Amino acid sequence: MIQLIRGFKDILPGEVEVWQEIEKVARSLLEDFGFKEIRIPIMERTELFKRSIGEDTDIVEKEMYTFPDRKGDLVTLRPEATASICRAYIQHKLYTSDPVQKLYMVGPMFRRERPQKGRYRQFYQIDAEVFGVQSGLVDVQLIFLLVTLCARLNIQDVEAHLNSLGCPQCRPRFRSALTDFLSSVSEKLCADCIRRRERNPLRVLDCKVPSCRAALATAPAVLDYLCDDCRADFDAVTETLAHLGITCVVDKQLVRGLDYYTRTAFEIQTTSLGAQSAVAGGGRYDNLLKELGGPAIPATGFAIGFDRLAELAGLNASDLVQKPDLFLAALGPEGRSLAFNWVCKLGLEGIRTEMDFGNSSLKAQMKRADKLGCAYVLILGDNEIKTGAAIVRDMQTKEQFSIPLPDIIQGIKKVIRQ
Repeated sequence: MIQLIRGFKDILPGEVEVWQEIEKVARSLLEDFGFKEIRIPIMERTELFKRSIGEDTDIVEKEMYTFPDRKGDLVTLRPEATASICRAYIQHKLYTSDPVQKLYMVGPMFRRERPQKGRYRQFYQIDAEVFGVQSGLVDVQLIFLLVTLCARLNIQDVEAHLNSLGCPQCRPRFRSALTDFLSSVSEKLCADCIRRRERNPLRVLDCKVPSCRAALATAPAVLDYLCDDCRADFDAVTETLAHLGITCVVDKQLVRGLDYYTRTAFEIQTTSLGAQSAVAGGGRYDNLLKELGGPAIPATGFAIGFDRLAELAGLNASDLVQKPDLFLAALGPEGRSLAFNWVCKLGLEGIRTEMDFGNSSLKAQMKRADKLGCAYVLILGDNEIKTGAAIVRDMQTKEQFSIPLPDIIQGIKKVIRQ
């Protein structure tokens, strides 16, 4: 028997209903705030992710699914959505009609990392990006949207963690201080951190190796080196979050795992699963569009881990499963022929209808209708055809009544929608 590739999963009926409800709630919220859906390919040129995410990140170095196509060009299954949405924004010149664009997408991402609980090699994200707005207020709005989404999905114990990563003007001073610090603790760092400390020391702060985390506990913080503009921006963000009543934790260790972030970086974390874990994260990336060959337009965005949302959401799949409205228990060739015709017509009317396509007995069909959770059963056999009226049974009250065959479609619609 051929089985799943390790690190991938099937989302089966009984579980997929929760996913559909999450997507429905997220789409509704985002569209209420002016976001429009964009659909991007799952494969891009590898160069896009190297230039945007950063060659020294774990994603690019270790986790991407990259391979040559038949012409020898390197292509990659998308590990995240921001770079692809930026590429689409630039390529299709979406900024010409209006630089301000609010876009979102829902779909799978791919990273070849070690499979563990809640982490898969094909995982799903809800991603939202805002282009053309310089103000930190839009960062606040994105955090507000994430907190609101968690509330609507009954996710408990949610906190917004916030940091600033500075800008090209203030980051050099921090980089110098961090490099000096890393030199003083180099014997405690892993091989990857030692290699990165010269090329991209900020990436060292994102290391997950426990010994490195301990060594970096007293590392310099970006917040201590912010220029006046970045400090004013960060203060405005935290103050506005407080005005909205959103609990905000200033987290000096938060740097995110991608190179393109500037100024605001944030995560939505929860303790509902025990250890502190991120449900969503994002931040500002004002220089990325220009670095990818586009105009100098500011941008900010977030990504939500769909798999984690499904695990945390206070949704009961059994409450979301759509059960059939009606089961047609037909007996005999003529009865089955009529019933099949009605099943098709009722389906077009939006009435979920099932029937048995074989020669099962009435008892077996009633048993199946009960197992499916059907609200009503319509019984049609030779006797009902002869009398010109079908019997309808209410599966809850066990009451029965008749509907004339010529009026069957309208009669069923009236019963179901009463």
